[in-house]
Parts: sequence; C-alpha cells; structure tokens
Amino acid sequence: MRLFYTDDAPASPAGDPLLLVHGYGADSADWSFHIPDLASRRRVIAPDLRGHGYSSAPETGYRPQDMADDLVRLLDRLGVERVVAFGHSLGALVVSALAVEHPGRVRALVCVDPGYGQPVEVAALFPAMYEGLRTDPYATALANDAWCYTPASPAWLREWHRRKILGTAPQALAQAFPGMYEGEGQFGVRPASEAYLARRDRPVLSCWSAAQAGSAAWENGLFKHPASQAEVWPGGGHRLHAERPAEFLLVVNAWLGEIDKEMSA
Repeated sequence: MRLFYTDDAPASPAGDPLLLVHGYGADSADWSFHIPDLASRRRVIAPDLRGHGYSSAPETGYRPQDMADDLVRLLDRLGVERVVAFGHSLGALVVSALAVEHPGRVRALVCVDPGYGQPVEVAALFPAMYEGLRTDPYATALANDAWCYTPASPAWLREWHRRKILGTAPQALAQAFPGMYEGEGQFGVRPASEAYLARRDRPVLSCWSAAQAGSAAWENGLFKHPASQAEVWPGGGHRLHAERPAEFLLVVNAWLGEIDKEMSA
C-alpha cells in the first residue's frame, strides 16, 4: 500500500495534530479550504484513502476498519501518537473505527455528515446500488452523488466532485460503499451503528446536513463524553464543510478550543 498525504504545520504547533479524512469517491483536496487556517496553529495531516486520489488501489480491503488500519500505519511512520481526527461521510466511519479499535490514537473526533446511522428502511434501498457499483461503478456513483446537494450548492462543487469520482479506482467505488453497510463488522446501519459507536469514549462533534437531520438527535443519545454534541446545519448539503468553510472553521475551532481547555484543566 502506498498512501499519498500532505503534512503541514506552523513553526511551533500547539495541541494534538489533526488528521483529516475525506469521504467516498473523493480525496484529501476536499480539505483545501480548511488546511491554511488549521495549519496556522496545529500540525495537519491529510491522506488520500486507499483507492482514492493519488493513493494506490489494492483489489480488496475497503471496509472502514481496513482504512483505519492504513491510517495507524501512516501515523506510526510519521511518529504521531495521537490525533484529533476529522472525517466526512465514509471518512466519519473510518475515524470512528480508528477511535474504537485504536482508542489511544484519538483525542477527539469531528464527523461531518457521517455515513453511519442509516435507518433500516434507507439501507433496504442499498442492494440495488451495490449491484450497480459492481456492473458500472462510475455511472452508479455519479447518479448517487445527486443527493449530496441542495439548490444552494454551487455548480463548481458538483463538477469538482464529479471529477473526483471519475478519478477514483473502480474497485474502491464498488467495494467501499457496501463496506459501510453489509457484511461482517458493518456499523453503518442501525442498530449495528448504535452498538459500535457507543464504544467511542472520546469527545465527538458531529455536523449533520439537512437531508440527514433526524440523525443528530439519534446520535446525541449515543455519546459517552460530556463535551460531545451533534448539530444540524439547516440548509446544509452533504459536503457542508466545503459549501460553508468559514462557518465550519468557526464552529470547529471554537469546539477544539473548549477541548484544549479541558485537557489543560
């Protein structure tokens, strides 16, 4: 496995490094809006997941747990013991797996419109998509991408992610989506989500889109740490951090500041 990543930091970083993990059919450039601000204070590591972006694409190994294991090896290589892990969509499952399976490596989590917590009635629609991804991964993934936007979503964002999907390895598209929701160890569908995510004992900030607004109250009932919170972003699309980067940074930096105060208390 070869993982592409960037590693940015100010001369005197403060606090735990940040690990930024993109979503399905995307890459680490999703965080281009945020890295200049975040890296002005902290070390920021942003990888491309296996099969995505500039990383290599093995034939198998696209469950969130597999990708979390890749990130452990990356952190080991960089000599980083513990991070605050950001994850969008699929990336939220990957960083949650990192926190559950390797709890000593995670200080806190920021989850952006997570792919986990899908109601059973929604997941019942997924098998048809799995079949489409096996037979025509690009057309199927592009068709699915339509739900990610609102009427306010800019045209450049739609085109940017259309091109990202076309640049993703077909086996990654075909396997990473069902890897979240079916098979042994899946925790994308309730109630498996509830059992697995209840094992996260770190602070979690979750930002949910308007399309998944009902999941915020559900997730608030799972949190173990008192600093955790799940918020709905009215009018926000699935890629709310890219649509509203300044607002996202304002919210995240304020929350991280509170976490840092707790650590120093």
